[in-house]
Amino acid sequence: MLSKLKKIDYTIVFILLLLMAISITVLYSATSHTQYHGYHLRMLAYYALGFAAFFGFAVLDYRLLMKYAPYLYLFGFGLLVVVMFIGNTYYNATGWITIPVINQSFQPAEFFKLLLVVFLGFMLLRKRKPRLSFWRDVVPICLLTFIPFLAVMAQNDLGNALSYVVILAGMLWIGNIKYTHALIALAIFAGTVFGGITAYKTYHDQVYNFFVEIGREHWINRIDPWLMPEKASEDASYHTRNAKLAIASGGMTGEGYMKGETVQSERVPLTYSDSIFVVIAEEFGFLGSSVLLLLYFVLIHRLILISLECRDTGGPYLIVGIVAMLLYQIFENIGMFIGLMPLTGITLPFISYGGTSLLINMASIGVAMSIRIHGHEKEEENNIPSDRYASLKAKSSLE
Repeated sequence: MLSKLKKIDYTIVFILLLLMAISITVLYSATSHTQYHGYHLRMLAYYALGFAAFFGFAVLDYRLLMKYAPYLYLFGFGLLVVVMFIGNTYYNATGWITIPVINQSFQPAEFFKLLLVVFLGFMLLRKRKPRLSFWRDVVPICLLTFIPFLAVMAQNDLGNALSYVVILAGMLWIGNIKYTHALIALAIFAGTVFGGITAYKTYHDQVYNFFVEIGREHWINRIDPWLMPEKASEDASYHTRNAKLAIASGGMTGEGYMKGETVQSERVPLTYSDSIFVVIAEEFGFLGSSVLLLLYFVLIHRLILISLECRDTGGPYLIVGIVAMLLYQIFENIGMFIGLMPLTGITLPFISYGGTSLLINMASIGVAMSIRIHGHEKEEENNIPSDRYASLKAKSSLE
């Protein structure tokens, strides 16, 4: 046990401690004058559980997760189905299960992210050639990703559903998808996005009526402030408009801790959760926001270094999936408050209040640390052909 703990990257542990300090400090500022006062103490308790998950997964051989990946996938998907029938609804999304004994909410869609990374890593290890075969590899992997994607979309949770697609894209890339297949997929994606945006703007009224009929009017209220602010109602644009004003008022150094006029007057909703970056930007300014982004950069850089040093093929697959998951969350959460992305219910990793999100992120970093600890063993000992690792390294060196 001690020999494993010595192999942990304590730079990452230090970064996690800094993120914890930022989270608790900003949560106190965001909630001290509201009904959510005390959430910073809850977050401290979640972090205690999170570090337990981190060290627990770090000492656990990640190949055990890969071995039982199909069963973990089925278990996670079962939870996604169950929550549609017995789940609680918050902010138009039916995605939380209340655990009776401890009276805490649990979000299966967040939990499934890590399970999806492990399962896709398992699927990629089954490939028979250096490059992914379209029918044998790419199609089954895509289908098994889009099934839970649709289940989460049925819960009205667009943000987490899109994270599955980003994880899929990242893992197909590291899995050595053929360049022609990648270019075709990219062209289809670009065409769909461009065509969808054009159609939305051209036929806005018809689209609006359609979404009202299917009970998804709140989607329009999130898309309009992003694409067509002139069409957005006062209520629909209230959140993003005030968030932008708060970020702009922060300037270079911010208005001071607990002195952000916009966030302290509660004109920005959910400052303890999805909108916590707005608190950082207004009270600590561009410099404070840059420090947070720098910490994210160093964390992801250290994760990539672990994948490059790993001698086992499965390790880099998992780390790329985890990195894709984190990058999407960071970009989407910050981007939706500066006009780059539509408003969705995505938390800022390690900073926003939320037990399930934090525990899954900490467990994911723990899995990456397990790769650092156990990934230096010879591949022959794990019954993994060494030519796969060689092809992966060859691709990395060429790019």
